[in-house]
Amino acid sequence: MSKLSDIYSQLPDQPSEKTLARADYEARHWSSPVPGPLKPGSDEHKRAMAAMFRETFNPYKPSVIAWPELDPQTLHRITSLPIWDIAVQTEGKARLRMAAYASMVGDPDIKDALSRNAWEENRHKEVLSKLVEAYGIKMAPEPPYIEPKDTEWAYLVTGFSECVDSFFAFGLFALTERTGLFPPELIETFEPVMQEECRHILLFANWLAWHRATMPWWQRPWFELRVLAVWVFLAYERVGLVRTMDADGNEHTQDNNFTVSGTKDVADIDLSLPEFMQVCLTENERRFSGYDHRLLRPRLAPNMAKAVIAGSKIWGCVAGGVRKLRKSA
Repeated sequence: MSKLSDIYSQLPDQPSEKTLARADYEARHWSSPVPGPLKPGSDEHKRAMAAMFRETFNPYKPSVIAWPELDPQTLHRITSLPIWDIAVQTEGKARLRMAAYASMVGDPDIKDALSRNAWEENRHKEVLSKLVEAYGIKMAPEPPYIEPKDTEWAYLVTGFSECVDSFFAFGLFALTERTGLFPPELIETFEPVMQEECRHILLFANWLAWHRATMPWWQRPWFELRVLAVWVFLAYERVGLVRTMDADGNEHTQDNNFTVSGTKDVADIDLSLPEFMQVCLTENERRFSGYDHRLLRPRLAPNMAKAVIAGSKIWGCVAGGVRKLRKSA
């Protein structure tokens, strides 16, 4: 594999609108030419996973733009969202963790895919950092990005976290577009970011299946314990808020759970939790719809959302029955 900096730097400075449209379409649609099932652990599945990520790369977007001037109300709403510190830091950690794990992988196809994933995370961080700078958003100092000692653990934490956060972020982003919180220029900038996150978690879900299928049987119990520990860690991480201080001594509150709890901040509409879950499910299905159906999708967050919706319907039926009984009593 050539250096990614070489692969991704030799691009036209001013691509045509036709070129941009084609790159956007190819980033959202991909199918393997190999017939038959793509069984996790097989060479066909591994090559398809790597080819999907390589061939759906959009070299032009997301990109840093001439950030539009915002009216005072919109500027206040955007800059007051409690996400910017943690968003920039998360992308910074993700690029390092993915690059570190990629360097430990021996399989060339997997190494290539994970290295490209790390490059894209770095691009996300650059776009977010430039937006923060352009709109004067006060940030806490970024912590030093230290290469993890346990690269597999760090990659699992990042991958599972992205699977959950991206699912809810798809719904939140759709709400920002519907309600006009972000101007069209920002929607256009961050739409490719959302689609790249879809590709990232598609890669992670298939890497996870491949990794499980190819590891020796005696390593599997320990690995599954680590996976369980990751979920416990992520649940604990989302229990509360993270507070940090900026250079002026001002406290910054970072909401680790914003992708689930942030509907009121991004939309002037009254949306129940089941209704928001349905928005997330619809957006999740839409973003994955263009990729080969034989590739595995993340399932936990969608299944959780379906359970919330089903539980709400059951509760509604029970509550309705109780009300009828009370009226007839």
